[in-house]
Amino acid sequence: MSDWFDVPMPTLYIVPTPIGNLEDITLRALRTLREVTLIAAEDTRTTRTLLQHYSIETPLTSYHEHNKLAKLDAIFAALASGDVALVSDAGTPGISDPGAELIAAAIERGVRVEALPGPNAAITALVGSGLPTDGFVFLGFPPKKSKARRDFLAEIADEQRTLIMYESPHRLTETLAAIADTLGERQVCVARELTKLYEELRRGSASEVRAHYNQQPPRGEIVIVVAGAAPPEIVVWDEAAVRAALRAAFAANEPLNAAAKRIAREAGWDRRAVYALGVDEKVDVEACDDHCADSP
Repeated sequence: MSDWFDVPMPTLYIVPTPIGNLEDITLRALRTLREVTLIAAEDTRTTRTLLQHYSIETPLTSYHEHNKLAKLDAIFAALASGDVALVSDAGTPGISDPGAELIAAAIERGVRVEALPGPNAAITALVGSGLPTDGFVFLGFPPKKSKARRDFLAEIADEQRTLIMYESPHRLTETLAAIADTLGERQVCVARELTKLYEELRRGSASEVRAHYNQQPPRGEIVIVVAGAAPPEIVVWDEAAVRAALRAAFAANEPLNAAAKRIAREAGWDRRAVYALGVDEKVDVEACDDHCADSP
């Protein structure tokens, strides 16, 4: 007879699905979709196409923005006796879709959650954009209203990391105009219909890309990747300015070590170089004090 801890705990699997090309799915994802007892799908019609393509017959239930609260109890009832897979229309569940709330609820109830790696439109667009990938910020969908959108962009205007956002095709040109007006003529990449037959990555300044889509209205799912803000220009002080700052620091009785660290940061100098100048200045100040004290 098995002990209670030998019985595997039911798991909520977060399963990424293709963002376009049906071949962009992992072997592990296919196995998981076959083995779970239920698949919770954002759109059962879209997911059924995928399941039929791979001859998977696992039962489906809908879980989307308009029924997410009503469906929670049914999904957790299924988890009481077996594993459940969560899938979105395309890509990784939980990214700008109601799946995030189900995942949070499962964790709160002590359900085991296991996330599988796989397709994601934001990351695919980022690496194909040619913009820096060493640091980036995912912003989801910008606000729909014009003023709210511009306020939203103004809040991240100084962000130096690459920006990634989703947008609908009928608001794309408005958002590109807001980017140009609020963030300046930065380089952008609009990634459209990723991994599908008519995939397009359009690169250029915000105004250039907007002009293209004004002439050729876009269709399909869209990711906008925007270059981060340029780092602030550092003005390096000359030696006279550094020496003047050191003399002012000594007059205020600031210790040399602290003054050198502070002035180096402000002046764009190496701290050791400022410290060496400080030693010279301190000697000169002390020599002057001794001379002045001896003078009639």
